[in-house]
Amino acid sequence: MSSGYRGLAPYLYYADATAALAWLTRVFGFTEEVRFCDAAGEVFQATLRAGEARIQIAGVGPDYWQAKGVDSPVGQLNILYVDDVDACHERVESALGEEGELEPPQDQPYGARVFTVADLGGNSWTFWQQTSDTVELPPGWQAVRAGD
Repeated sequence: MSSGYRGLAPYLYYADATAALAWLTRVFGFTEEVRFCDAAGEVFQATLRAGEARIQIAGVGPDYWQAKGVDSPVGQLNILYVDDVDACHERVESALGEEGELEPPQDQPYGARVFTVADLGGNSWTFWQQTSDTVELPPGWQAVRAGD
């Protein structure tokens, strides 16, 4: 039986969506699909692509968050699955230049090699390469899989 789902896209808020769009395409190499601009030419919403995945971004000001009763957006962790995390790290590090330090990829006990970088809106992006199906859990932990 089909769930009817066709995909999932993060919808990320930025104080300056124009700057975020430029940063995400320059640093991560995302592809811009469409942008919607206001009369001043500022981006208020855009759709980007990372492979087959869509990413929606929107520009909102402090009045938007005040109306919701919060000070600002809460950062989000987004995972991008990649074929070669080391090559991806080199590309992102090169694109960042002097903008910030980037920790090298690290092997994880759950069979992945990853690195994480924060964007200019406070969202975290983890680049993830699955390197093994073997998971090394701490003593006393267990994996429970659907159907088991």
